[in-house]
Amino acid sequence: MLLKGEKHKPEDAVSADEEIRNPLLLEFLGLKDEYSEGELEEALIQHLEKFLLELGNEFAFIARQKRLRIGHEWFRVDLVFFHGRLRSLVMIDLKVGDLAHADIGQMNVYCNYAREHWMQQGENPPVGLILCTDHDDALARYAMEGLGNKMLVREYLTALPKESKLAAEVARTRELLERQADSRRLARQSE
Repeated sequence: MLLKGEKHKPEDAVSADEEIRNPLLLEFLGLKDEYSEGELEEALIQHLEKFLLELGNEFAFIARQKRLRIGHEWFRVDLVFFHGRLRSLVMIDLKVGDLAHADIGQMNVYCNYAREHWMQQGENPPVGLILCTDHDDALARYAMEGLGNKMLVREYLTALPKESKLAAEVARTRELLERQADSRRLARQSE
């Protein structure tokens, strides 16, 4: 029975979508209405433990402003983490403001480079995570469609939203969880 339990099943796998919260609530940073990406990064590093807890489980900090050189040009990934259950690097690009399609192209470059140069044997390909204050789901979908890298766009809030918005988010999350449970139930019945 123990040997049977050791074997991984497809339903045991987790996805980056399930592991990384959305939105992230970063009110503990104490940022005012206007701040730069540098100030956001500095505040996240100052409150690293709380940020890791807000991201989700099994994140480990790897680097800040991780440099990479492509051709003759230098780039920097804002934050790099490792996720234990996903067994992959998670690279974070911080954005103050709305998501732009160029942000996704930039993250795709980072993921390609990390897969070739930073990924260790036995790890899964890196995941790119763009944190922004707002994003258009349609723009994100079309910009990421067809790319070989796993990338996520997540919003962050520096203050709690209004009660009505929280209630709508709870309802949306409940519906999503119920659909996932129904899908798993149907998968088990078809076995």
